[in-house]
Amino acid sequence: MSGPVIDYRTVFQALPSAVALLTPDLVFADANEAYLVLSGRDRAQVLGRFLFDVFPDNPHDPDPSGVRNLHASLRRVAATGERDTMALQRYDVEDPDRPGVWRERYWSPVNVPVLGPDGEVRLIAHRVEEVTELIKAGGAPDSDRGRVLEAELFGRARELQDVNERLRRAHAREREVALHLQAAMLPAPRPLGHHRAAVRYRPAAGALNVCGDWYDLVDLPDDGRTAVAVGDVVGHGLRAAGVMGQLRSALSAASRVAVGPAQALEVLDRYARSVDGAENTTAVSVYIDWDDRALAYSSAGHPPPALCGPDGTVAFLDRATDPPLGARPEYAGRPQSRTAFTEGSVLVLYTDGLVERRREDIDTGLSRLARSLARHRRADPGPLADALLADLVPATGLTDDTALVVLRL
Repeated sequence: MSGPVIDYRTVFQALPSAVALLTPDLVFADANEAYLVLSGRDRAQVLGRFLFDVFPDNPHDPDPSGVRNLHASLRRVAATGERDTMALQRYDVEDPDRPGVWRERYWSPVNVPVLGPDGEVRLIAHRVEEVTELIKAGGAPDSDRGRVLEAELFGRARELQDVNERLRRAHAREREVALHLQAAMLPAPRPLGHHRAAVRYRPAAGALNVCGDWYDLVDLPDDGRTAVAVGDVVGHGLRAAGVMGQLRSALSAASRVAVGPAQALEVLDRYARSVDGAENTTAVSVYIDWDDRALAYSSAGHPPPALCGPDGTVAFLDRATDPPLGARPEYAGRPQSRTAFTEGSVLVLYTDGLVERRREDIDTGLSRLARSLARHRRADPGPLADALLADLVPATGLTDDTALVVLRL
């Protein structure tokens, strides 16, 4: 039995709560009547405009934390696809009839992602409820109990503002530590003789500037080979970065003495079993033999490197893949494969944040990478790396950390 046909646009306009629909770039796509009435704006003043152009900071407020917190919440929802119920916020609004006159107002916002068929965030439903009447004195209270409640709510609002400010300062200090840690553990690679290479590192949107992804490039002067590797520790932030630093150093050392990539990963596997937090780390190692024009590679549960020939043909190095580090109950050797390359080819190693998307098959991301790589294959490694990121990173930002290595063979 079929149900009634529902006009959802009419329902949206009839909602008693104030709701605006924003694009991931925080531009008004729509707003219901309750939102327009509450904000004191008409439809022409909001639709198609950036949220914070319509409702800018109060220039007389020395610390507009409500504006900053709302911006961070909306960006987080756009990047993660997860809803965010915010704490009470002070967000002053300019009187539309009296330019330059600002009204102190308090809001209770909820930001909800609206996903498209591909699982990406298409819109953000921004619902607000004004609680200014409960926070500020709007006339004589009806009773002593009302005055007590009003004072308590006002005090709680001030406490929340203080907490938000302390959190902001703590985050700023933590980010400064993170930047120093990143520079220490992921330095710019040394020159690889006359071979051209580029690396890029992108933390997930909303994360600190450190993560569990790493890259490493090592010239092996004894036999003229180069070892290249990328890896991915489960998790984000300082803890994952600490594990990453240990594993990166271990693999870099192992690569200098191992006969090939499989043996280097075997050594790393043994070491990872003694490191808390290293479980299920993925990594891939490629040894480039410049004289024989051949690549030897081995993977521990990692997405396959991409090899693009001068003619634009892209092959994924996926014939030597084993489980992640420490995934087997007992230690075992790892497979290794070898393939030839043509001079002028491009080798790309990356972590899964570049190709994986929520609710999307991994093959779709790999195909997207192959098309972009073939299209930009003639560019130098630096511009090529930037082009790959421009093509593959969503407009809402990365939801997972990403490391990228590009080498001209």
